[in-house]
Amino acid sequence: MIVKTQEDIENLRISGKILSDVLKEIIQLVKPGVTSAELDLVAEKGIRDRGGVPAFLNYKPKGAAFPYPAALCVTINDEVAHGIPSEDRVIKEGDIVSLDLGVSYNGYVTDSALACIAGEGDEDSKRLLEASREALNVAVAALKAGAHAEDAGAEVEIIAKKYNVAIVEDLGGHGVGQSVHEKPYISNVGTKGKGEILPAGMVLAIEPHLTLGKGDIVLEDDQWTYSTADGSRAAHFEQTIMLTENGCEILTPLL
Repeated sequence: MIVKTQEDIENLRISGKILSDVLKEIIQLVKPGVTSAELDLVAEKGIRDRGGVPAFLNYKPKGAAFPYPAALCVTINDEVAHGIPSEDRVIKEGDIVSLDLGVSYNGYVTDSALACIAGEGDEDSKRLLEASREALNVAVAALKAGAHAEDAGAEVEIIAKKYNVAIVEDLGGHGVGQSVHEKPYISNVGTKGKGEILPAGMVLAIEPHLTLGKGDIVLEDDQWTYSTADGSRAAHFEQTIMLTENGCEILTPLL
């Protein structure tokens, strides 16, 4: 969406604060022995207790086989995106866990994600998380009113090369604000100065997906979860931002 009024801004800020507060609460609970379903229950309660609505729950984009059945996406290790929480999925020592959450407040949607390691992780997992966080930061820093749609992806490519990790090119950022997914698509690869020009007031969810192997992905049998085709580990950080003349306002500040 493109923000048009002060009311738009205030509703998005509240939506983003609810999301950030809940996500920070959930990530503290990630530890060996916890199930992804337990995290989902905390997420939904946390959103509703703060006056919001889970934006992902029952969301059905075009082409989906059925609506998403949870408030929270929990992707573990080789899973890249849209992992469905389950009582059978127990987090283990050293797992990379990415938490993706959406909140609607008064109809204004924000979207954000954090990744962490449960317990102690190996050096490659730590490198992947560092790369993923840095990729998000440089992508966000590249965007402001008048920037081009590929500017963020150009910066993500630099970070991926720096850390010797791969980009999942089939997934990327997107517009957000009045629904979970809106135009434009923001690729995590690109050439600086290419792509459509982004106006002031545009609200975007920026989300690099990086892996330790190759960037190819497959859709699992549950029809929602994407995993790396080669079984390599992946990580995901995401923020919702609003473009301004001087840069952007981060609506979902992370840890």
